[in-house]
Amino acid sequence: MTELSAHAAVTDRSRLAGSAYSSDRDLAARQSLYQWQTPRYDLPGIVAEKLSGVRGHVVDVGCGNGKFIQRLRENRPDLALLGLDIAPGILADVPGPVGVADAIRLPLATESVDAALALHMLYHVSDIPQAVRELSRVVARDGLVIASTNSDRDKAELDDLWQRAAGDVLGTGGGPARVSLSARLSLEKASAFLGEEFGRVETMELPGTITVDDPEPVIAHMASYRAWADQHDVPFYATIERARTILVDHIARYGAFEITCLGGVLVCRR
Repeated sequence: MTELSAHAAVTDRSRLAGSAYSSDRDLAARQSLYQWQTPRYDLPGIVAEKLSGVRGHVVDVGCGNGKFIQRLRENRPDLALLGLDIAPGILADVPGPVGVADAIRLPLATESVDAALALHMLYHVSDIPQAVRELSRVVARDGLVIASTNSDRDKAELDDLWQRAAGDVLGTGGGPARVSLSARLSLEKASAFLGEEFGRVETMELPGTITVDDPEPVIAHMASYRAWADQHDVPFYATIERARTILVDHIARYGAFEITCLGGVLVCRR
């Protein structure tokens, strides 16, 4: 799998809307792994705090299953919230109003919102600079944009586990890398992209360690990439099962399996 084909798969609209995010099953599996992380970060709470000075209209672009909208509706009932996503299916249980939209062509008037959220989604956009320009266009001059993504170093242990399991399945010792969703807009790259439109970009890093004594949360996370199974250059489900066996053996020997995490939140102002 070439880097170009991996990037195309991560941004393919039909794959995103029709498979990866046709429901919240796989996204929820990835989100649920963080309940075993220390320190625990309340990401919706962090976003709500960053919006403490905002009044008026807030749009969540790429809102997914609505975790952030739900929290804001509880904490900030004064805000007028709108959720947008490219995948109609994942919007089914998101508290409205919601709409289907592509981040590179937002159906909003210029300077019509007071804040915009782009949380763990810009790496799925076909044209990241254009999406950043759209976020800048729709937000009022004194407004803000909050984005988030993961580091290039995030969950390296899962990458190693996948390659070991894939190598065992293929009989090659080491297998091909798994698809990285955030590689196109990692934490290391995000400030430069966002800085093209915003004069001030504040980055808040969120390091942590996930520790599990049961393989299933890790397996559920790995299996949540099933929409990209054809991009892995290895029998996907056989690799998942081999990874489960490796995890069982590791946990039996060491008592737990640890995953190093590094994500971040970026607060952008003009």
